[in-house]
Amino acid sequence: MPPSSRATLIGAIALLLWSCQALLTRLTGAVPPFQLVAMTFSLAALLALGRWRIRGESPLTRLRQPVGAWALSVTGLFGYHFLYFTALKIAPPVETTLLNYLWPLLIVLFSALLVRDEPLRPRHIAGALAGLGGAALLVLGGGQNAAFDPAFALGYASAVACSIIWALYSVLNRRYRNVPSDAVGGFCGATAILALISHLLFESWVWPQPGQWVAILALGLGPLGAAFFVWDYGCKHGNIRALGTLAYGGPLVSIGLLILHGDGELTEQVALAALLIIGGAALGAGDLVSWRGLRARWTRPKTHA
Repeated sequence: MPPSSRATLIGAIALLLWSCQALLTRLTGAVPPFQLVAMTFSLAALLALGRWRIRGESPLTRLRQPVGAWALSVTGLFGYHFLYFTALKIAPPVETTLLNYLWPLLIVLFSALLVRDEPLRPRHIAGALAGLGGAALLVLGGGQNAAFDPAFALGYASAVACSIIWALYSVLNRRYRNVPSDAVGGFCGATAILALISHLLFESWVWPQPGQWVAILALGLGPLGAAFFVWDYGCKHGNIRALGTLAYGGPLVSIGLLILHGDGELTEQVALAALLIIGGAALGAGDLVSWRGLRARWTRPKTHA
């Protein structure tokens, strides 16, 4: 298997873990956003520290990374997850999840704009318009209840903002391919410290219930722990557009889990919005699959030694 394909598959592990993130976040109950970020990212940092100790590596070696890598990673991790948790706390979870999942489409668009030799094509623009149409459908509503509900404005805006931040972080992170993915543990630690300071300044501590502790532990070890390390590796060494394409199935799994938990309803409006967002993203990455190349591979005469 080519190294790029292997890296892409490793990065795709993060997508499976993130499919559980919305439901687990809802299960944390009334734990405020900054506190939740501090707790879960502390677990992720401890996970990395344990790995370094087992392998006999010095933490200082992993922490000595370019200033630009620190700035990009901490901004991306802290900014995205604070906005994401805020959106889930104050807006309907299904609509919030769909708006957040604009980031796969944005990865395709940003990679076309920011990565050399990947020009922006008409299908990218068409995909972006379809995705925005789905987002507008969620926010504006439909039928006789077609009206913007100001009660959820901040939540919707936070969901869109965090999708932009994550897409930019994922694409720009390719500029730091020489930074080892293990260094993500240090970035998670810095994010946890920032979140703790913000929590002490702006929030009151909420002691989690036993079931909420389980959800926090699961978040810190999975979607907000191991997922960052494999995603970092996939973005730096794999096919960024392929990862964006694989991410398009995330909303279906994530929203399906929410609905099964009774935390949302699969209405016609939600279904149409999902089709627009996911279909638009797939259209935006339509050049990923070379059908001519696949046909040539499968029709190529097989040789035997």
